[in-house]
Amino acid sequence: MGYGYNGKILHVNLTTGSIDVEEPTDVFYRTYVGGSALGLYYVLKNVPKGADPLGPDNVLVLSVSVLTGVPVHGLSRSVATARSPLTGLIGDAQAGGFWPAELKFSGFDAIVLKGQSPRPVYLWINNGRAELRDASHLWGLENLETMQQIRSELGDEKIEVTGIGPAGENLVRFASIVSMANRAHGRTGMGAVMGSKRLKAIAVRGDKRPAIADQEAVRRITRWGVDHLGDVDGLAKYGTANIVGSQDAAGGLPTRNFTSGTFEGYETLEGEYMAETILKERDTCYACGVKCKRVVEVKDRVRPEYGGPEYETIATLGSYCGIADLAAVSEGNQICNALGMDTISAGATIAWAMECYEKGLLTASDVDGLDLRFGNADAMLAALRAIGRRQGNLGRLLAEGSARAAAKIGGKATDLLITVKGQEMPAHMPQVKRSLALIYAVNPFGADHMSSEHDPNYNPDAEETKRRRLAYLGLLNPQPDRVLNAEKVRFTYYTELFYSFLDSACMCQFDWGPAWTLYGPEEANELVRAVTGWNVSMFELMKVGERRLNMMRAFNAREGAGRAHDRLPKRLFEPLKGGASDGVACDHGETERAIDMYYQMAGWDNNGTPTRGKLAELGLDWIPG
Repeated sequence: MGYGYNGKILHVNLTTGSIDVEEPTDVFYRTYVGGSALGLYYVLKNVPKGADPLGPDNVLVLSVSVLTGVPVHGLSRSVATARSPLTGLIGDAQAGGFWPAELKFSGFDAIVLKGQSPRPVYLWINNGRAELRDASHLWGLENLETMQQIRSELGDEKIEVTGIGPAGENLVRFASIVSMANRAHGRTGMGAVMGSKRLKAIAVRGDKRPAIADQEAVRRITRWGVDHLGDVDGLAKYGTANIVGSQDAAGGLPTRNFTSGTFEGYETLEGEYMAETILKERDTCYACGVKCKRVVEVKDRVRPEYGGPEYETIATLGSYCGIADLAAVSEGNQICNALGMDTISAGATIAWAMECYEKGLLTASDVDGLDLRFGNADAMLAALRAIGRRQGNLGRLLAEGSARAAAKIGGKATDLLITVKGQEMPAHMPQVKRSLALIYAVNPFGADHMSSEHDPNYNPDAEETKRRRLAYLGLLNPQPDRVLNAEKVRFTYYTELFYSFLDSACMCQFDWGPAWTLYGPEEANELVRAVTGWNVSMFELMKVGERRLNMMRAFNAREGAGRAHDRLPKRLFEPLKGGASDGVACDHGETERAIDMYYQMAGWDNNGTPTRGKLAELGLDWIPG
């Protein structure tokens, strides 16, 4: 066993109830590091082509990395990986909190879940020992109740629990896996996969902290972070809601299903307004001093145990739906955390349904009599409750996600979608941040705002620190925001590789991003060396990110996805209305040329599939052709 990891992978067959432990080599850990890349290894090895995402042949992997649990800011994250029931392609979801560090301390670096239990169960892992326990009494409970009951019956309030609520049990295609009742593996429907396996929760506890190669270097990196917390003061004081106003000012706050980039009610959704009205306290993840997590409370309505809304949630349940009521948005966030749903897909799906209703594509019967119009907060909340439990016509329809719902309705409903590969888009607008048009199109698990750096950080007017950190990645020629030229494609690709490494190393992008965060790429390289003792370079770490990206594309290619799936929705090519982005739209020709160039930079063929040479160069020639 080397430094930074336990050297043990837990394999659980839910069909038979068997539990086995694998002990990979040091080379395996150095090749895949952990997190997303490690999860992809087991999914590619074990999921047969064409497997039903909600069937027993799908494999769900929850993984941490060689860095997880080290007492440095931003190192308690985990990744869930499986075939997605929302897109039918690779699924990937990240989460923070305390569960990831506790999983590491329990003695394992990942859990590989196969098969399908005949009855509801939960997995209990305690200091290297694992067992399946009956969860029939937990089935149907919301996430907070599940956590409380498991802690009570196991007699330890320090046990960390991650699991699914009613949405996962009811196979809502964008169901999430939630820990602490407020930290979610939100995207791509990993909660539905867990629900299909009848696995209610995973409880972990332990004190097995892996050895660190250079403790003094780790302490030095921690102290540097403490000394520079003031550099991310806005994120600490106001959370991600800090950017609501700047997004609106730039014309990049998605409003009324992406028809506009400006919202007249944005002031009551801002982080400062939250701090002045409903903020109770700031929360954090294991060993992190940034404390960006919001905890809000609204008397008789919103409980602090469910945390508070992030920027994405504020936009999707707020401006997407034309709602300027922060209390209602916070209640919607609580519903999603309690029932276990991705707030991005949930809010975006409701916004799409609101536009369909206003245009007569959904009838009163279709929406169970709700006045499902933009601006109706009560209707938004009612829709969330119905979706999470698949109740009524509306709940059953929208639980499938907007792309499947549009296909069922037919006609012009598909023209109103804001989906890529069947997944709803997050709250950063490619019309304004033009590199996102490329990354939204090509990202393997659908449009994602956390898969590359954003344009304003590579702008000629960007701060010196941002320019210096991006220069460390070889990016020396900043470009204006609204261009998508060759240099912007290179910026997108290089930063995508770095973010892909972060998702494999399970490093929080709010602490370790390449430009605007507490630490930068140089410190990330130093940390990996200090923890593991490996003499790694930034080149090697970028190759980890590239390996992950190519594994995802190889999985999708196996399932028949290629260039035709790297397509943006029609809505992005329609001119926006109002604000600083009035009349602005994405350009078809520009986007297609960027995709061509991106494929060439990545070493892929014209269909966006990794070549055999590229897979061999990355040590992935074990993936079938």
